[in-house]
Amino acid sequence: MLFQNLDRIVFAGDSVTDMQSTNPVGEGLFDSLGFGYVRVVSNLLAACYPELSIRVTNSGISGHTSRDLLARFDRDVVALEPDWVSICIGINDVWRQFDLPAFHKDHILPEEYEQNVEEMILKVKGKVKGIFLLSPYIMEPNEKDMMRARMDEYVAICARLAQKHGCIYVDFQKLYADYCSVRHSSYIAWDRIHPNQIGSTLMAREFLKHCDFDFNR
Repeated sequence: MLFQNLDRIVFAGDSVTDMQSTNPVGEGLFDSLGFGYVRVVSNLLAACYPELSIRVTNSGISGHTSRDLLARFDRDVVALEPDWVSICIGINDVWRQFDLPAFHKDHILPEEYEQNVEEMILKVKGKVKGIFLLSPYIMEPNEKDMMRARMDEYVAICARLAQKHGCIYVDFQKLYADYCSVRHSSYIAWDRIHPNQIGSTLMAREFLKHCDFDFNR
């Protein structure tokens, strides 16, 4: 398995990472980790690898764009001295272009998005054991859907940056496109973005597939 005893994983992102976690940094007792994929990842690590003490930290904040995350990255990620960093950002960068089309100053266009994510990567590259880059997504299998088509541009940026900087790339867009080709998105999220426990489990499983996680333990 990729993680070792006493490793610390910091998950940075927006609402799909946050999922009612303690802000700005959630970890430890009770519901501090929230109710999303970060909690499921932590649960599976503890359940399947009880011999390892792995510290999981949730640095997601609902509503944040890549611009917002970059502004707090030093405080909420770098300063925590993680062993592993996971970055999942970009949904709001795209969404604001559709639900607030007249708010142009709040729109994070592809060029800025790429610059923001790359700057985050460079802040921790060489200082941690590894960086996970998790793609943004919309739970929409129709590639001609306007928001899905726009999201695919940002997904492609993530894939390109992951390859450029040797990050571990997790494609949540493909995960949900495949799943929603079988079941309608309302089965896992009413707004095509925020997953219920089924969706969170899908995301956690996809993340752990990239960690040499043994699901048969």
